Amino acid sequence: MFQFKMFASRQSFNPVDDRSSWDFCQHRSRSLASTIICTGLWLMMPLVGRAQDTPPVVVPSPSPQISTPTDGVFFADIIVRGQVILQIGSLANLSASERANIINRRIASFLAQSQSNGAITVQTDPQRGIATLQLNNRILMTVTQQDAQDFGVGVEGLAQQWATALNRAFDEPPLAIDVGQRLYGTIRQFQRDSIDRLPTILGALLTVLMTMFLAGSIKQITLAASERWEIDYNSRTLVSRVVYSSIWVFGSIVALGVLGLNFATLVGTLGLTSVAIGFSLRDILSNYFSGIILLVSRPFRVGDQIIIQDYEGTVTYIQLRATTLITYDGRTISIPNLQVFTATIINNTAAELRRSSLTIGIDYDTDIASVKEVIHQATMRVESIVAQPPVEILVRELATNEVKIEVRFWVSSRRLSFLESTSQVAQSIKEAMTASGIDRPNEVYTVQLKNTPSICDVRSERLLQSDGIASAGRDSRVPPT
Repeated sequence: MFQFKMFASRQSFNPVDDRSSWDFCQHRSRSLASTIICTGLWLMMPLVGRAQDTPPVVVPSPSPQISTPTDGVFFADIIVRGQVILQIGSLANLSASERANIINRRIASFLAQSQSNGAITVQTDPQRGIATLQLNNRILMTVTQQDAQDFGVGVEGLAQQWATALNRAFDEPPLAIDVGQRLYGTIRQFQRDSIDRLPTILGALLTVLMTMFLAGSIKQITLAASERWEIDYNSRTLVSRVVYSSIWVFGSIVALGVLGLNFATLVGTLGLTSVAIGFSLRDILSNYFSGIILLVSRPFRVGDQIIIQDYEGTVTYIQLRATTLITYDGRTISIPNLQVFTATIINNTAAELRRSSLTIGIDYDTDIASVKEVIHQATMRVESIVAQPPVEILVRELATNEVKIEVRFWVSSRRLSFLESTSQVAQSIKEAMTASGIDRPNEVYTVQLKNTPSICDVRSERLLQSDGIASAGRDSRVPPT
């Protein structure tokens, strides 16, 4: 619709009307410009008249140029009892820092005196254009024209302000007020330092946050990736912790560097600290390093039944500092990893099967081959006995009154299954030998008597003793005469 209207307006274009419109616009523009020019000239006429009546302005001569201090400090602090009271500037031949050090030293000497210091007074010198602040007829500081120009106040007025501030600071406040002032000054100083160091603090905080996120993410990635490795849970945990701690150490060093700490100083400090910690925590660190080696080498795992020195039980937890066992009677034992690492470790459950054995004695008159057959059949009737490796029946010893036969068989390496299977095999062999009429030999003891009389001598002595007893009896029955 819009395009149609434009096309229609173009079709009704008239060159004569257009030229007249253009002339009318030019006429209106010239009239408007003339009006603006006239109005501006009318407004400027009073200003020109007043400018002619105004006396010439005297431009002051430029003040002598102030040299830049060599230390870069234009103002220094005057301190009373640890609090900043006022600030002073530099002079022509004295920097602000040097001037403040002189005044602070004088103030400290006044405060160190035991007697009352009195009040600070102002002494003016109109001829020289200065004022002095005096205490006990001693000059404390001088207020110059340069100070007055720096603060935009007269010399005498500035001297009175400084004297009032110093007198107020010299009056020793109560303890609570003094503590409050010191605390307030400390907080203000901390605020100023924090504001000045805000970019570095934000940078260090950002570094810590990035380190936290990166360490947590890589730890989870390491745990997820280590599930595909043929290692146990403790080893996966160790790897993830080492990676996590390494990232945190690196991130902490970067954060300290952002705060402005020198890396060379940090490395030197860490070296000295490591030596000191190594000597003081030698045993603890040895346990931790031993725990790392145990987790890497894996002589046993959680759930294994092991023997370490005089301790035997099931491993429940392997920590970096100690290894925890539960004995077969229900006691919990924590053994330092240094002892575990240096001790001889017997792992009873490293393999699924474990060999057990029994020793049986038979009489010399018994057929050994038939006894072996009976024992083999009795052993294989126990369900927990495995067929491979096969059962071994060996003649171990020819004793004085018996032949000792050893039976070897393989069962589960877990302690409970091992004991139950061994007991069942012993019962089965005993019952089978009893049913087959195979008796166990009795114990035979030989008693040898030395330096004993012969049998004839013993009999003769017994006869004599009996004859003597009989004659004694007959004599006792004869009546007296």
